[in-house]
Parts: sequence; C-alpha cells; structure tokens
Amino acid sequence: MSDLELAYASASELAARIRGRSVSAEEVVRNALARIEQVNGALNCFCFVYPDEALALAREADRRLAHGEAVGPLHGVPVAIKDFTPTKGKRTTRGSMALKDWVPDDDPVIVERLRGAGAIVVGKTTTPEFAYAGVTHSRLWGITRNPWDLARTPGGSSGGSGAAVAAGCVPLAEGTDMGGSVRIPASCCGIVGLKPSLGRIPMDILPSVFDDISHFGPLARTVDDAALFLEVTHGPDERDINSLPSRIADFGPVRRGVEGLRLAFSPDLGFYGIDPEVEAVTRRAVGLLRERGALVEEIELGWTRVLHDAWNDLWDVYLAAFAGQHLAGHRDEMDPELVRCMDAGFARDAVSIKRIEILRSEQWQSLRRLFERCDALLCPTSALPPPPVEAKESDVEGLDEAGRLRAVNLTTVFNLVAPCPVAAVPSGLTPAGLPASLQIVGRRHDDVGVLRIARALEEAVGWPDWRPTAVT
Repeated sequence: MSDLELAYASASELAARIRGRSVSAEEVVRNALARIEQVNGALNCFCFVYPDEALALAREADRRLAHGEAVGPLHGVPVAIKDFTPTKGKRTTRGSMALKDWVPDDDPVIVERLRGAGAIVVGKTTTPEFAYAGVTHSRLWGITRNPWDLARTPGGSSGGSGAAVAAGCVPLAEGTDMGGSVRIPASCCGIVGLKPSLGRIPMDILPSVFDDISHFGPLARTVDDAALFLEVTHGPDERDINSLPSRIADFGPVRRGVEGLRLAFSPDLGFYGIDPEVEAVTRRAVGLLRERGALVEEIELGWTRVLHDAWNDLWDVYLAAFAGQHLAGHRDEMDPELVRCMDAGFARDAVSIKRIEILRSEQWQSLRRLFERCDALLCPTSALPPPPVEAKESDVEGLDEAGRLRAVNLTTVFNLVAPCPVAAVPSGLTPAGLPASLQIVGRRHDDVGVLRIARALEEAVGWPDWRPTAVT
C-alpha cells in the first residue's frame, strides 16, 4: 500500500524534501509506483509503467545529492507523460492500433526539459485515439475512469494524465491541448490544467510546426506546481518556429491576491446551455474572487455557436491532415467517431476553412476590446458535470429546451485565440460531489497574470486538500 500523505504531496514540496534529504527520491518514486499499482486496475490511467528504470533513476538522483552535485527544480519528482507525446526508445501508441508498435527515436523539447529539471518519468498515460475526443477510451487501451466516480469519464484527451494526478499517482503530468484536452480533464478530475500562450512551450510533435491551435500544458493539484512545470518547460527552441522568442522575465513564486483586478464574467459565453448545478458552483467561485477585492463585471460577449462549429471544422481537417494516412490500412480498427471526423475533414473545401480566420479575427476583436478594460475573462470550463464513462461526445452534444448548445466543454473557442493563456481550476463540488471548474482567460501572453488569479481562487476554494471519493 502507498503512503497517501506522500502520494498527495505537491511536486514543489516533494522536490524541497528530496533536496533537504528528509525523504529520498527512491522512497518518493517507489511510493508513486505503489500508488499506480493500487489504483490503475480501477482507473486505467496508465498504459505503460517503467518501475525498474524509474527506481534506477531515483537511486542515481539520491547519489547525486549525496555527492553534492547540482540538481534541478524537479530533482527526483515522479511525473507522467501522455501517450500522445513521443518518448525516445519507448512505445508511443497515441491510443491507436495503427501505432501500437511505434518506438520514437527522439524526445521532444518538453520531455527533454522535464528530464533536465530532474523529473523522473514513471509511465505514460492513456488517451483516446489520436487525442481526438474529450473523453478517454480506445480500442487499444479500453476505458479510463474518473477517480471521483468510476461511472464517470475523467475527460479527454489527456484523461489518463488527469486521473493519475487526481488519484495521487504523480503530482504532475503532461498533457496536450488542441481544443481543451488539458482543461477538460482538469475540470472532470478536480485539478488544475493550464493551456499556456501559443508557443510558450515549444510544440514539436506534430507533422507541422505551423499549426496554431496546439499547446502542451501541465495537469497538477496546485497552481504553484502548474507554474513550476511551466517554468522548467517554457522558452524558445528552433525546433518550433512558433515558439516565443524569449522566456518569461520574472517567473518567481506566483503572486498572491486579486484586489483591484478587473475581471469580466460570462456565465455561458452567450450560447452554451449550462447545467444549473455547474452554474451555481461557478457563481459561488466568482463571488469568492469578489470577496477578495476583485472588481467583477458580468458581460455579454455577443458570441454565437458559429465559433464552436468553426473549431469543429478545423479539428476535422486537423485529424484528416495529420493522421488520416492511417485510414487506408486501419479504418476498420479505428474508432468510428474518429473515422467520421477524418472523413468530414477530407470533405471540407479550402476556401471555407480559410474563411474561419475571419471569424477568429472577429472573435479576437471582441476580446481585445474587453481586455482594454479587464485583466481577464472568467467562464465555466465545462457546461456539465463529468459525463458517463461510456458516453461519446456526440451523445452529450445537442440543444437544450431554450435552444442553447449543450456540450461537454466551453474550451474549444479559446484555441481559436491561441495566444491567450487559459487556466482551468476547480470552482467547487456539485451537490452530487462531482468537481466543477472555472476557466481564467488572460490577455495574450499573460500566463503569469492567469496564474495569479488561479492562485487566489485556490486559497479561497481549498482544492489541494480534496481527495477523490472513488479511490482510497
């Protein structure tokens, strides 16, 4: 059995304790491996675990400390990598039978930097096939479940990473976010997820380095841990032409307090149908920021469903262009929903896709005007509590009685304005004891400002002390 106090310690605390020699890296990693073994049968959040290698690296980490060698800020801390992200010499399946035997030759920048900071990769986490969905199940790896309720999804596509962090397997896990794939699991699992500004962390794992909706981001239990992940992984690299040319100048501890900040609040972005329980939790969280001195203005953005549908069109084309080559040999083995998306992508015409840039420009102009008077925009992360574990997104999406869109998430529209960082943080628990989440959308490149607001809400809500109820 694992030591739960150690399992739920933050990455920042574990790193400090390892450096201070009050606990060894080997003890921490061994405990993480025990926790994975304890819960993975129920959750199915890891598809690969590396016990022998992780323990050997932990022993080497302890040896370096004993000899007084310089160490990084994540020295000895166990982390997980999403199975969408290549790892040198280790199988990376992207949840697909088409890639079930793929062993990449190189690590991407983000894995290099995590290892360089001293983190120890203990395993890889499950994802839906080619990370296409906001739920996590695949024909290759089966169904991944939510540690708050095994009958619910942990979200997707970084659902394995979200469940692993929430269940105390690792304090930090990597995810990718093209339409909410970090923020949706954060919402479903009651943890922190960050979509940084476009290019903040180099994105070098796609066939194109000119893609403009894709991000790496952390899943963590605390805002400080999310900030630590960003601190060690951000910065320019020539492998990604879109990587931002400079590092964040002042990346000290996350600043506390929101007194005097002007925050805009949209409860539905103008067109989403929000579950009443989710809306109630969201409004309470926004009220907590008001109580701490933030000046909150409820606003109307004037947005419509056309933005949601535009992202869906882009996503179909993305999947067709980047993974559609596998249809010829593996169509019958692939998820039918994914196949439908790819076929739709191949059917789109180029002019209609290019015209989406006009919609995105109009969207940005409305946000630009908002940010002239407000420091950030607040809205729910998900419109609903975590859906049933067997559900497909198409099962959930539709119109409510008022003709408003019912969807798993409110995240995709913010990938259309990708330079704006977005944090998803717990806003509270519904009456059924399920997590709800708030998105904090910042001015372009203001990752630090977003983390500041998230930190204030963390102090108000107290989610680092939460423990999921379906795993003990």
